[in-house]
Amino acid sequence: MAVRDGAKARRDAHAAGLYPAPLNEGRSRNMQANRRANTKPEVRLRSALHVLGFRFRKDFVVKLAGARVRPDIVFTRRKVAVFVDGCFWHVCPLHGRQPTTNEWYWAPKLRRNMERDRRADELLTEAGWSVVRIWEHESLESAVDLVTQKLP
Repeated sequence: MAVRDGAKARRDAHAAGLYPAPLNEGRSRNMQANRRANTKPEVRLRSALHVLGFRFRKDFVVKLAGARVRPDIVFTRRKVAVFVDGCFWHVCPLHGRQPTTNEWYWAPKLRRNMERDRRADELLTEAGWSVVRIWEHESLESAVDLVTQKLP
C-alpha cells in the first residue's frame, strides 16, 4: 500500500510542478536507488576505520544551537564529523557537472545542497568539531588518512 501511495504522491508532485517527471521508467528506478546513507564509499571507509580499531557512530544526528546536522560518520568523544559526499549530489569540482535536463529543478537543488554543506561545516566548526569532507572518488587510503589525521 505504501508503494502505491508513494507513486501517487510522486504523480501529484509532478503535476503540481514541484519536481520533474522522470524521463523514463529506467531513470526513475535509477534515481530511487540512490541512498542517503550506507553508500558503497561510506561503508568501505567505515569498514577500514573499524579494522584499524576506531569506534564511531554512523548516521548520527548532532544537535547544535539552531540546527541538526547528520554526518555519515561521527566520533562523538573526539568531536570529529565525517561526510562522504557524492560527486553529483554535492557538485564535486572534478566530476560534478551542471545538469542539462530539467535544470530548472536540478540547478537550485544542487546549489541548496552545497549551501547546506557549507552551513553544516560552519555550525560544527563553531561548536568545536573537526569536519572531514571526503569525495566518493577518493581512494580508500586517502580517505582513511584524512580521517585519522583529524583524530586526536
